[in-house]
Amino acid sequence: MDAAQLFLQDHARTHSGAVAKPEGLSLEDVLLGGLSDDQVRSRPNGMNSLVWLVWHMARCEDGAVNVIVAQRAQVIEEGDWIERLGLEREDIGTGMSDDEVANLSAGLEIAVLREYRAAVGRRTREVVHALRPETWDQKTGAEDIERAEAAGLIGSNAEWVKQFWEGKTMSWFLSWLAAGHNYMHLGEGWSVRSQAGAGSDSEL
Repeated sequence: MDAAQLFLQDHARTHSGAVAKPEGLSLEDVLLGGLSDDQVRSRPNGMNSLVWLVWHMARCEDGAVNVIVAQRAQVIEEGDWIERLGLEREDIGTGMSDDEVANLSAGLEIAVLREYRAAVGRRTREVVHALRPETWDQKTGAEDIERAEAAGLIGSNAEWVKQFWEGKTMSWFLSWLAAGHNYMHLGEGWSVRSQAGAGSDSEL
């Protein structure tokens, strides 16, 4: 199994079944299954809501894969996603204040968000299938970070992200922001779901 195949296998597990059929569970489908909109928007003990987590994962993957790796327009820039989602901002959400998290959690259209994240996941898989082997080891430079900033990915309270991203390889952007980062926040989502009284990871 090569790097692309391994990535695609991991990536499929983090998305809904609408993106790809994973070997095993679709963690997004399991996490959100059987929940009401109120439960998906809830923030028990001030935690990030499930809807915010799904949005954050989608925005990070969309920006990282398309702006940095593929050097093309993001999925969110195509069609009418911003209007349909009910968004007033396009950054990845890092550094948001508590009030901003609350406002986004209350305003996002959940069904449309899941459609958007699925579209992001499918685009990622297209990019990886077309990626040349030598591209995986290429490192980001200042021009890549400037492109990300120009695309509005980095919010005013997330300036540290620019330094963190610079010098990373394209394989890092894929393995982390389109896979590992998703696993991390899906795990966080199980804690949110449990504290919201909607079941815990024992159901896995």
